[in-house]
Amino acid sequence: METIARFGELCGEGPVWDPEPATLYWTDLTGNRFFRYRGGVAAEIHRGLEICGFRLDARGGFTIANSGGVWHWDGSGEPVLIVSEAGGSLLKINDCTADAAGRLIAGSKFYQPAEPFERGKLWSVGTDGRATVLDDGFELPNGIGFSPDSRTLYFTDSTTRRIYAYDYNLAAGTAKNRRVFVQVPSDEGLPDGLTVDAAGFVWSAQWYAASVVRYDPDGKVERRIPLPAKQTSAVTFGGTDLDEIYVTSAAQSEPMPLMPPGYDWRNGLFGGEVYRVKVDVQGRPEHRTSIGVPPR
Repeated sequence: METIARFGELCGEGPVWDPEPATLYWTDLTGNRFFRYRGGVAAEIHRGLEICGFRLDARGGFTIANSGGVWHWDGSGEPVLIVSEAGGSLLKINDCTADAAGRLIAGSKFYQPAEPFERGKLWSVGTDGRATVLDDGFELPNGIGFSPDSRTLYFTDSTTRRIYAYDYNLAAGTAKNRRVFVQVPSDEGLPDGLTVDAAGFVWSAQWYAASVVRYDPDGKVERRIPLPAKQTSAVTFGGTDLDEIYVTSAAQSEPMPLMPPGYDWRNGLFGGEVYRVKVDVQGRPEHRTSIGVPPR
């Protein structure tokens, strides 16, 4: 394991690997900063834009998601809004991914632990920029990913400590038959960002638990990789052979009622670094959206 970046991200999130050129991108969603790691050099490349989740777009630039909706961004200028609401519901997005057909799959978040809050939804934003609801009733939507054959969609609801699985129809863009894939025990951390490797195993960053957990296709723990940062937030595969995991973390301590027993939210290394770990399995390139710039 090695540290490849140390910018003190308040809430480092959403790492995405671009094979050409070999580049890792990630965001500080609280600090409104955007970063890149290329050729052994880490750099802040943009500041002042909230990016909660994002994906590379096949038509150039990025599809980004934040509290104001889903946008197209060229990487430097002002983002162009794709969609912010549908059917009277706001797309206040926390995390996202892309499916193999170029749609953006994202979860909306309204969680306020001290007061009543609106339940979040699982959204699909099609290549035409239109948003539809795949499912709803979630507390804190987080990491999303697909099985290698795109027939299973994984979706995290952090505060319930659950990773769900759905039957996914790629041609129709529909998700059905929700079931609990993993129920994380209350004495562990909260499941956060996730990715899926080439063998169909799910890798989940555990917030509060200083670790990344690999689950087999039946939802059983296959391995646990410890990390220095308590608030590990997201994980992706990268490197020339996609046999490295990159893990983001968050420096700003975020105490919540669901902290595991004995967790010290006042002391210790919470995060703010990006880690790279060489592993003995191979990942897959993340899908790109095909939404592009909407007509003005």
